[in-house]
Amino acid sequence: MSYETNTSGYPSAQPQKQATASGGDNRKVIYAMLIIALIATWGYIWYDKNKSTEQITQLEQKNDALDSTRAALQVEFDAALQRGDSLAESNVQLQGELAEKQAEIERKKAEIRRELSKKDGDLKKAKALIAELRTQTEELLAEVAKLKAENQQLTSANQQLSTEKEQLSTAKKQVEENLAATESEKNRLQDVASTLHASNINITAINIKGSGSEKETNTAKRADALRISFVIDENRIAPSGPKELYVIVYNPEGQVVSTPGTSGNFNTRDDGQKTFTSKVQVNYEQGKITPVSFDWKQESRYATGQYKIEIYHNGYKIGEGYKTLKKGGLFS
Repeated sequence: MSYETNTSGYPSAQPQKQATASGGDNRKVIYAMLIIALIATWGYIWYDKNKSTEQITQLEQKNDALDSTRAALQVEFDAALQRGDSLAESNVQLQGELAEKQAEIERKKAEIRRELSKKDGDLKKAKALIAELRTQTEELLAEVAKLKAENQQLTSANQQLSTEKEQLSTAKKQVEENLAATESEKNRLQDVASTLHASNINITAINIKGSGSEKETNTAKRADALRISFVIDENRIAPSGPKELYVIVYNPEGQVVSTPGTSGNFNTRDDGQKTFTSKVQVNYEQGKITPVSFDWKQESRYATGQYKIEIYHNGYKIGEGYKTLKKGGLFS
């Protein structure tokens, strides 16, 4: 390298200028690099800020979507609940398998409520559970509707059976009343049919001599007794045994003749209570004709006129007869 000779004895200034020029260039480079770095930093900050803003926006949009989905699911859930509430209005007591299904539905409701109430709840799971809830509720409602229809049919059948039972009860009561009436009528007819009947009634006035001999008479003053005779006709219903007959004697004035010790009162079927003159016991044999004869005497003398005799058995009048006593002449 060649240098110029400096006559002053000091180094030449030419190299110093070159060094100064080189240092200035370096500073420009550094400044440029700093400016570039600053611009890059600002760019990164701007980019990062935009990126964060975008992410925040996306998160907000996602949250809004989640909230919207949660709200939609809540609406679906409320609709399912409202549909399920009709079960409570069905007035059907759930038992057995239906009760188990109802319990499963209640458990599913609780699980859905938990998922919807949590901020980070599993909405997909909640949606699937709501779908299952809706299906199970509809199935249970269908079964309840079917059960109610069957119950209604049973109720109608029971009402029909109750009506038929009431009709049968009424018919039975009517039959029992008819049977009772028939039995009563049968007993009445048997009672009437078993009543004896008197025929061939004959009344004879008897005059009794001092010697005890007897003679028929038609005059009142000679009559000492009235001999009443008749026959009891055969009766195939009246049982054999002693029969009690009541005899009423009416004097010519139409008054009942009563004798102390032998007379009394008895009840008739048609005329109420009457006074009998005498009571006669007859030993009757079923199905055979039975003759009856007895004497009736009175303490006073017999009056002239017509005497009437009535014979009663079982409260019914079974025969009657008449006897007229005349007023005797001077030599009668």
